[in-house]
Amino acid sequence: MGFLPLFKNEVDGFSAEENTSDLYWWTGDEEQDPWEWRRLIARSGKVAYGKFFGGKAGFISKAWFPHFANWRRDGYDFDSRWEDELASMRQKRIMDCFSEQDEWFSSELKRRAGFGKGGEKNFEGTVTDLQMGGYLLIRNFRQRVNKKGLPYGWPISVYATPEALWSYDHVTSAYGANPAESKAQVYEQVREHFPEAAQEELDEVLGWSR
Repeated sequence: MGFLPLFKNEVDGFSAEENTSDLYWWTGDEEQDPWEWRRLIARSGKVAYGKFFGGKAGFISKAWFPHFANWRRDGYDFDSRWEDELASMRQKRIMDCFSEQDEWFSSELKRRAGFGKGGEKNFEGTVTDLQMGGYLLIRNFRQRVNKKGLPYGWPISVYATPEALWSYDHVTSAYGANPAESKAQVYEQVREHFPEAAQEELDEVLGWSR
């Protein structure tokens, strides 16, 4: 389908949750547990994973991501968005970190970008907005490593840009199309698989206004 939210939403059947058995969720079984699949899929590099659907998690195929990015970015790379005063300082602080390295643990990104005690607020909301805008995705889930080089704690999100995953040329390959045209193609692709979904239902899952 090209697009798939992780959890049940307004469009009946349009989620991984509704197409998998609830007996295996959160069991830790990599063969059966969709919660584990999201980690394996994100790590694979074959499919984008992130908060793309109403601020909630889901998957987008490599083939469809360029149209998603063109629509959600409205044709702007992040630097151009910042220059035209369409991005917030909080967003810029986060995106500037990716000029230093391709991937960041969420905790390290939060600290490096100046969020937290005495600093900027709403880190989670800001990285969600950047994912919804097509500028960031979750590349992996990994444990942090202590000073002795040993992993510890629960696996946490590792953020990256789509360009670091699939190259700038691929991610921006739909920039020649009008963003409204890319949006229409995304809607039509989902509607083809869910013809009974009302426009309002599709808007709730796919739509986004900054």
